[in-house]
Amino acid sequence: MMEELPLEQVRTLLAVVDEGTFDAAAAALHVTPSAVSQRVKALEQRTGRVLLQRTKPVRPTESGAVLVRFARQLARLERDARGELGLSGAGEPTRVSVAVNADSLATWFLGALTRVEGLCYELHREDEAHTAALLREGLVMAAVTSSPDPVPGCSVRPLGRMRYVAAAAPGFAERYLDGPLRDLLPEAPVVVFDRKDDFQDEFVRRLGGTGAGRLRHYVPSSEGFADAVAAGLGWGMIPEPEARPLLDEGRLVVVAPREWFDVPLYWQQWKLDSPALAALAEAVTATAAEALRR
Repeated sequence: MMEELPLEQVRTLLAVVDEGTFDAAAAALHVTPSAVSQRVKALEQRTGRVLLQRTKPVRPTESGAVLVRFARQLARLERDARGELGLSGAGEPTRVSVAVNADSLATWFLGALTRVEGLCYELHREDEAHTAALLREGLVMAAVTSSPDPVPGCSVRPLGRMRYVAAAAPGFAERYLDGPLRDLLPEAPVVVFDRKDDFQDEFVRRLGGTGAGRLRHYVPSSEGFADAVAAGLGWGMIPEPEARPLLDEGRLVVVAPREWFDVPLYWQQWKLDSPALAALAEAVTATAAEALRR
């Protein structure tokens, strides 16, 4: 019940998570660190649960994430209500936090943001297989994700498929990949986004190999990844929209024209009657329809 969750304490919990430390939350709330600590402790006693992991930065526990999500939704509804009543302060932006994978961010997603005026965005870059976790923790209001299963309290809609093609610089392909790919790819140098990226390994396994090679270059940037492959550091799976101009320029070649890797993408967002979230969802869906495969 609402009276069992003092809003001041809930908002303080949110401030600690957003700011990362008790001291920073105190500065943001214009109170003392002791007051912040007391409010969080009182909320933990009221709920009978540990709500925060005292790490740097502070992170919510599973129970804390429930309250963080509640606090952020409450703040979103309050801002929307103030806006409809004409009570929003001058210059006060409507902030929307979104989790998005790096390849979408580098290819089509920013175009969606430009279709909605008057919003202030806070983007969290995360692998599409992990963006839903940020929704679950209450750290974002919406996410581009590869999961069709809605996070509790969220709606989900399909966006389309991001196609990845196996590409390499022409000289690299001639040197390392002139023959059966199932045998050559496991021995060739490869470019990998980060340690969560298993696209290259999965692609080689689909061809009947054991996985990508041991000589791996980790390049955690979508633009840098494509440039590294084009420079000849290794082969890699590149998003089709990003690969197309490099293929047209002759800087890349597709090493397996009849094989590719499709990743279905979905838009998940809180089930709130929020004009800001509704407008953003429409913009994201429309832009994805133009950029992704159906």
